[in-house]
Amino acid sequence: MVSDALDGKIDLIITRSVSSFARNTIDSLTTVRKLKEKGIEIYFEKENIWTLDSKGELLITIMSSLAQEESRSLSENCTWGIRKRFEEGKVKMSYDSFLGYEKDKEGNIVINEREAKIVKYIYSRYLQGIAPNTIAKELEDKQVLNVRGTIKWYGSTIKSMLQNEKYTGNAIFQKTYSTDFLSKKRKVNNGEVPKYYVENSHSSIITKEQFELVQEEFEKRGNLKNKNINKSVFANKVICGDCGSVYTTKTWHSTSKYKRIIFQCSNKYKNKVRCSTPHFYEEELKEIALNAINDLIKDKASIIESCNLVINQVLQTEELKVKEETLIIEVDKLSKELNQLVASNATIIQNQADYDEKYNNLYSKYSSAINKLKNLQATIQDKSLRKSKIKQFLKALQSQDKLLTEFSPKLFLSLVDKIEVYSKDNIKVVFKSEKL
Repeated sequence: MVSDALDGKIDLIITRSVSSFARNTIDSLTTVRKLKEKGIEIYFEKENIWTLDSKGELLITIMSSLAQEESRSLSENCTWGIRKRFEEGKVKMSYDSFLGYEKDKEGNIVINEREAKIVKYIYSRYLQGIAPNTIAKELEDKQVLNVRGTIKWYGSTIKSMLQNEKYTGNAIFQKTYSTDFLSKKRKVNNGEVPKYYVENSHSSIITKEQFELVQEEFEKRGNLKNKNINKSVFANKVICGDCGSVYTTKTWHSTSKYKRIIFQCSNKYKNKVRCSTPHFYEEELKEIALNAINDLIKDKASIIESCNLVINQVLQTEELKVKEETLIIEVDKLSKELNQLVASNATIIQNQADYDEKYNNLYSKYSSAINKLKNLQATIQDKSLRKSKIKQFLKALQSQDKLLTEFSPKLFLSLVDKIEVYSKDNIKVVFKSEKL
């Protein structure tokens, strides 16, 4: 409309009020002055202001400033209301774009069983080593409907689902925040405003242990020197012993009848000194993995005993959780004492040197307790995660009673962490239990 007016298509603009005309004082005045230069008038009905009037610009300035402050006030009130709901643990979901949940007649969050099966499939496949883009292709091939009722899936959607903690029955609020009430631009919250973590706010589809395993897998794949993902079960599993890069596929004689696909170090010919590690055909890798897994199955009883010993003696967290509760109580007590001390200093006249000494002493104790609590919680989380991984490894191992007669991709992905290649005769298959 303003463009049309400046082009001479409009002589008079009638608008309801100053607040509905522009977001702030500067925008209002800039636009009004542009239009005045062209002899175009604006009439604000609510304030009864004509911009070509001699008093118009002064009134516009005053009214725009008031409107801007009103917008600020409304924005702050809305923000306060939203954060209040966060503090009270009230969870809301966009059901039309969030797979796995729906709202019942009472407005409660409940699991959508059909969609929950899809979520579980996605998490299971990712933990088996399958990339998000490949999982999306699998769902499309199976004609699985997404949350919007179509069969189109995207790798970015799968990745977002794999990183959403709401599937564990918990929720983190205010991951992003609005930088200001005018631009409405959002920014990732790195501690600028409070975050809220609500536990057990709704039923879980994925266990917390599964979720943590997925996040660790994300980090692991992100740290690989070569991030090229292919569709082979051996993608990112075979590591060059010379340079640490992953093996990737390469096609030999692609245009002839002798076409073959091989696995070789992705940096073999990129460095000044070539890696000496050999290439493999996929069948050779399958045979290497098959033999290693069968050796593991032969020694199954002692491995299970060793893993259970680690779980029961090394990875127990019961005593640590008791210490955690004690530290939480101590931190809460010291926090209250600090607040009382500060409040007292603000209302009662006292010797500031004595106050500073008391404050520094109390704050030192508080900081020490906080650090102990953080370290303890990190230890508990680490042990819980390692325990979960060992249990998953044991579950896969215990499911196999007989030696394998052919390569099993599912068992390979469940048991094997990586294959390290140093030479044709020096190949190390590292099982997941060895990394724990």
